[in-house]
Amino acid sequence: MAAARIKAAMKLVTAALVIIGNEILSGRTHDKNLPHIAVELNKIGIQLREVRVVPDIEAEIVDAVNAVRARYDYVFTTGGIGPTHDDITTASIAKAFGVPVVRSAEAEASLRAYIPAERVNAARLKMADVPQGATLVPNAVSAAPGFCMGNVYVMAGIPNIMQSMLAATIPYLKGGDSVGSLSVTTDLPEGTIADGLTAIQDKYPTVDIGSYPQFVNGKPQTTLVCRSMDTNMNKATMDEIYGMITALEGVILG
Repeated sequence: MAAARIKAAMKLVTAALVIIGNEILSGRTHDKNLPHIAVELNKIGIQLREVRVVPDIEAEIVDAVNAVRARYDYVFTTGGIGPTHDDITTASIAKAFGVPVVRSAEAEASLRAYIPAERVNAARLKMADVPQGATLVPNAVSAAPGFCMGNVYVMAGIPNIMQSMLAATIPYLKGGDSVGSLSVTTDLPEGTIADGLTAIQDKYPTVDIGSYPQFVNGKPQTTLVCRSMDTNMNKATMDEIYGMITALEGVILG
């Protein structure tokens, strides 16, 4: 009865990330934002459940954003809000919400205060354009803001700027229960533990059990990770895993 009450009290809050940019898909630029976003969201009880990478094509951005914003509590996008011709995220988000793009007086004032007067031009001022009804997301690094529409938070792709925007956004997000994790590494290869691990997963379906094989100095190792919002369930699952390793005469490496 107590376990049922604990389970009922747990709150799952989810998010998706849409990474926008041809440079990511071409491999020329390696995305560094995903790990940071996932870690920071998990700290406040928001689980990142899906990531999509889409090109600088309006229709694909619109389709991706509309799909995930209907499915998850929060959506974050990175990339495509700069001054160049291929920065089409703002227009795409506006189309997804069925509103026009407008010039934000607040954003323009911030840009003009940051950019030397002789360098102000139409391209740079484009970064003050947002979908009608959007709320600005501050940018403490270079003044050009991100914005929020509904449950969609639109941020820059440059990592230090994105991190600044996310830090400004997090206080306004409502999280649920954080996911805790426990891990163990053994010298047993995956093939040896597969059946036992399946049985444990079947016994604890609410715990996410991950198996990650590697070779160290030419010898197999497997790291097993349990993730759950329920601390007691997580520990019970890991105890079973320790028992399985012992029964198979494996060595606990860490």
